[in-house]
Amino acid sequence: MDRCRLRLILRRTSAKSGGVGPGSWKLLAVWPLFVVCLAGCVDRRPVTVVYDAATSREVIDQLLPHNLADRSGWGADIDAAFSAQALPPTRENVCAVLAVIEQESGFQVNPIIPGLPAIARREIDRRAADAGVPRVLVDAALDLPSSSGRSFSERINAARTEKDLSDIFEDFTSLVPMGKTLFADRNPIRTRGPMQVNVAFVAQYAAARPYPYHIKTTLSDEAFTRRGSVYFGIAHLLAYPANYDGHYEFRFADYNAGQYASRNAAFQSALSTLSGIALAPDGTLIPRIGDAGTVGNTERAARAIAARLDITDDAIHRALEEGKSEDFEHTSLYRRVFSLAEQSARHALPRALIPRIKLRSPKITRPLTTAWYAARVDARFERCLNR
Repeated sequence: MDRCRLRLILRRTSAKSGGVGPGSWKLLAVWPLFVVCLAGCVDRRPVTVVYDAATSREVIDQLLPHNLADRSGWGADIDAAFSAQALPPTRENVCAVLAVIEQESGFQVNPIIPGLPAIARREIDRRAADAGVPRVLVDAALDLPSSSGRSFSERINAARTEKDLSDIFEDFTSLVPMGKTLFADRNPIRTRGPMQVNVAFVAQYAAARPYPYHIKTTLSDEAFTRRGSVYFGIAHLLAYPANYDGHYEFRFADYNAGQYASRNAAFQSALSTLSGIALAPDGTLIPRIGDAGTVGNTERAARAIAARLDITDDAIHRALEEGKSEDFEHTSLYRRVFSLAEQSARHALPRALIPRIKLRSPKITRPLTTAWYAARVDARFERCLNR
């Protein structure tokens, strides 16, 4: 029975019995159950439950949208992804996955992007300009015939999905001498499938945990399929131990900004409080762009108070390199920053914050942030839980 509905039933029972009296013994008998159920209405932290195959499919089937096309296929792929990665298909976990799918693609395996040809041409022109390639050479290259007989320009003008553009790019690089070697990692379509998983994460996760299904073409192409995108999307969302106390909005922010970004943003905030140096809590502890010797703002702020932290610059750098794993929380840097910052602030500091990031993509035409994304997905998550 739904926990919040049980609370309402007990309230009505109490009213009918006239409060505590001779007829109230039934209410008192179930009072411990009422307390447990009431707690469930305000705390969504998942309970550890062992799910067998039948129970798993039942939970997923109950929560999938009823008017979904190929509902059984979606249920099978989601169930298989949970099972293959030994993740519990709790009501909360399943709703979290469904909320992300709904936000990213509206349950479209290969979602259509309005105005995609114009978006693609603008991005091609921008990249060519950045590389110093004349427009006339770009146009000449796109007018070449592709393997389908149509020119690359014609295929771009007819493109409706990211899969279409990816196929055009792969076809183009296959015709250029050494194209597969020179442009192996240059495919501009970085997010794929109904969960819009990042191809870099796909490669990283598959290297650590072999993909359990047969790959028809390439692993990156597998991310365009429903099965592959759901598998890697669930991994990105749930297959890492994050101490967020059941607050899924931090996982949704991490899905957008990178695993542990919310935890790292809280660390940056605490470090800023302690050092007095303003830091953007974006969850990125080590710069993503630059050579190995690049020192980012977070590391620079920690080095400024290294003596106070009683930690060396090398140790600071090594700790920050753990920013994409749970191990960062066990480093001396993490513990000392929070300890001293809380002494300074005279109150406990949060261990997770929504990262402050402005979202940028050729597909984005209005100001959006990671906070906006997390709030949108969390609202879908709540509706799923109440379904």
